[in-house]
Amino acid sequence: MRKYIILFLVCPLFVFAQKNSKEMMEIKKFQEELNAEYLNPKETPLRGDNLTHFKEHPFFPVDLKYRIIARISKTENAIPFEIPTSSGKTKLYIEYGRVNFKLDGKPYSLTLYQSLDLIKQEKYKDYLFLPFRDATNGKETYGGGKYMDLRIPKKGNTIILDFNQSYQPYCAYNAHDYNCPIVPEENKLPIEIRAGVMYEDIYHH
Repeated sequence: MRKYIILFLVCPLFVFAQKNSKEMMEIKKFQEELNAEYLNPKETPLRGDNLTHFKEHPFFPVDLKYRIIARISKTENAIPFEIPTSSGKTKLYIEYGRVNFKLDGKPYSLTLYQSLDLIKQEKYKDYLFLPFRDATNGKETYGGGKYMDLRIPKKGNTIILDFNQSYQPYCAYNAHDYNCPIVPEENKLPIEIRAGVMYEDIYHH
């Protein structure tokens, strides 16, 4: 009888460990792929000495509290609009919906967007763009905010927001060759999101 009780207690722990392992593997894969992209001369936004000296991104310690299940409120009859970019130009987007979530017991919401250029391409037709700012910007992360790449859920009205997989825009590393969408006011969070890629401004001389 005793061994069955022990088995009953151990099994949930095993399932939880497996779940955490899967999530950690996804985050590690994101980090490895991002580092590889920036080291690849054909893909990197880095130029000259910035590329020569680049070894890897600094990341906040992984914290699974920043991996959140959020509820989507889809925007009906959304009208395309222009988002200003860092170069002064604009890019066309459409609002997909709002995501509502809780962090440390407090409610927050952010807006999801779709690029009208990208959704014309088959591989990006379900792509969602989530730019955001938080209280780490200008200190431990890029002053202009961070981005997350998401996909429209195949079913249901929930989506996983994993801030551990958030990153800085290309123009944080190369303001000359890239124009990046500026984070809309509605996507500014009043809290610190200590997750994802950190940033030290050694790229703008």
